[in-house]
Amino acid sequence: MMTHKKIFEKIIEAVIYASGTATTIVVLLIVFFLFREGLGLFRQAPMQKTYTVAVHPQNPVRQLSIDQLKAIFSKKEKNWKTFGGKNQSIETFSSEDIEKHLKGQDLGEAFSKLKDLVTTYAQNKENLVVVMPKKFMPDKFVLIPTEHMSIEAFFRGKEWRPTSEPIHSFGVLPIIVGTLLVCFGALLFAIPTGIIAAIYLVEIANKQVKNIINPFIELLAGIPSVIYGFFGLVVIVPFIQKTFALDMGETALTGSIILGIISLPTIITISEDAIRSVPRELKEASFALGANHLQTIFKVIVPYALSGIVSAAILGVGRTIGETMAVLMVTGNAAQMPSSFLDSVRVITSTVAAELGETAQGGIHYRALFMLACVLFILTFWLNLLAEWIVAKKTQK
Repeated sequence: MMTHKKIFEKIIEAVIYASGTATTIVVLLIVFFLFREGLGLFRQAPMQKTYTVAVHPQNPVRQLSIDQLKAIFSKKEKNWKTFGGKNQSIETFSSEDIEKHLKGQDLGEAFSKLKDLVTTYAQNKENLVVVMPKKFMPDKFVLIPTEHMSIEAFFRGKEWRPTSEPIHSFGVLPIIVGTLLVCFGALLFAIPTGIIAAIYLVEIANKQVKNIINPFIELLAGIPSVIYGFFGLVVIVPFIQKTFALDMGETALTGSIILGIISLPTIITISEDAIRSVPRELKEASFALGANHLQTIFKVIVPYALSGIVSAAILGVGRTIGETMAVLMVTGNAAQMPSSFLDSVRVITSTVAAELGETAQGGIHYRALFMLACVLFILTFWLNLLAEWIVAKKTQK
């Protein structure tokens, strides 16, 4: 007969098992819906859902790529001859041009007269290309099939202009490069600082110093990221601006410094554990062979604890790459390809946080942000797998 203690243990075991199973299911559902929404980006054209492209029936051009449409509406291409048409200048018409070309006209209730007005305006313009909702398209104009957003255009595109009309630009290369640049700079600052601090606390500092520094490190880990952001705006941004004589101090370097400070507690704590795990016998053997304390640290302790230190660095990257508020406040949020640490950048997390609330659910901008979140998930998942592999390798040794 089972005692009350054993029954209680079985109940606790069942609760833990059920909670673990439920957590796994929830995580899998989150990942499923994340990728479902994100991959939906590549089943849509980069413009509003109901919009179509049309040309005059006398125009021989019957196919235009998304890049060609962008070039046309940005006025980079101005002649139909470039696209296999007649030697005519290109005239464009979109929803933004209604007020300009139909000013003072009675559009009717709920734009009921708009199609007739557009038809009257466009019927004799052989060089006209129109991008509008299909129900307002001029009569007899020929619809041009539009491409879906391509994976190459998304990952290799250099323009992020989700609100540009009538063709949206969703090139994430500058955002991904900006994210990696800020994280790389953060690690250049945080890894040496964190490892040196961990070595000092474990091997050199006396008990009194440890009692002062350790609570400070724990405090750093508990400070909200928005506070780090305010600190960056008040202290680091003016310092960077003045030191490098810049117009503004919100740069990738500023973000790197802030993220480096944020990741320090993670790197220091895990590196400390790795250094403490070095067997005492190895240290004593090093001393017995005539090595001093400094030689023992760098030739015995650090090499033995290296896999744990590398794990600390990778987890530090994971901490920085997912940071939102602090980096949103200090990097300038310019979706441009950076050429140095002194350029303003935009990172993945701040892009999603700043824009998701302004998008229509199910729209292409909405799905582009979800795809960005998928990229972030893949990066952090890969880093966590790498850290697990390094720890497992250390355990086997």
